Amino acid sequence: MQKIESIKEFAGFLNRYVHDSSTCHCEMTFSVYLPPQAEAGKVPTLYWLSGLTCSDDNARVKAGAQRYAAEQGIALVFPDTSPRGDEVADDVDRYDLGQGAGFYVNATQPPWATHYQMYEYVTRELPALLEANLPLLPGIKSISGHSMGGHGALICALKNPTSYKSVSAFSPICNPTRCGWGIGCFQAYLGDDSSTWQGYDATALVDAGASVTDILIDQGAADEFYDERQLLPENLRAACERQGQALTLRMQAGYDHSYHFIATFIGEHIAYHARALKD
Repeated sequence: MQKIESIKEFAGFLNRYVHDSSTCHCEMTFSVYLPPQAEAGKVPTLYWLSGLTCSDDNARVKAGAQRYAAEQGIALVFPDTSPRGDEVADDVDRYDLGQGAGFYVNATQPPWATHYQMYEYVTRELPALLEANLPLLPGIKSISGHSMGGHGALICALKNPTSYKSVSAFSPICNPTRCGWGIGCFQAYLGDDSSTWQGYDATALVDAGASVTDILIDQGAADEFYDERQLLPENLRAACERQGQALTLRMQAGYDHSYHFIATFIGEHIAYHARALKD
């Protein structure tokens, strides 16, 4: 880990790092907000996974999360959304495939498989690295995210129910095997056999019996991608009802897909995670 930036905010520090990832086989960038409480001892952690076209920079600048994290004494981790670099495969003609669009899967197909191992990176390599080098309580973590990152948060929690104390999402891609974004990326990253896609689909995972204590989702009712049926929260809600999985799905009238929406409700999400992290 090499620290490349440090900014004081709300009596804590927003730091940016780079490191050589053994999982993604390239240099990866991430940001961490350490609240003031971290100066006195180890603190719990909330991971935030960002959406298509984003990097670690979007949420740390736009979400307004650090003020609430400082109040609650929680560290925030902002990973990148994909591997990057000249040697990393990309599709320059598409915003929804390649760099900036890792979809939090472990790719199995060329040319993506060499670097696009974002599920392993987010759930295994990055937490181990951070807990070994920063004042973070080992294993005391929760996860949240937006859009593609909301999808990532849901699948990470559902596939690892004992690893995260809580999970929430803003406008998540809830059923990627049934929407254009997901189908396009899964076919490229995972191949033509759609049965292999189910392990990265929150709706399919719930239907297959995966469960967590609770799920909190906020969805803007004026979200253009909701109207285009890229997000499909109703499909996840139906699966949760079938399987008895606790879900709070809040349709927020008038809100869109942007960080204006996220900034409005991020304090409530951090308070939700704080209760679980400190229980």
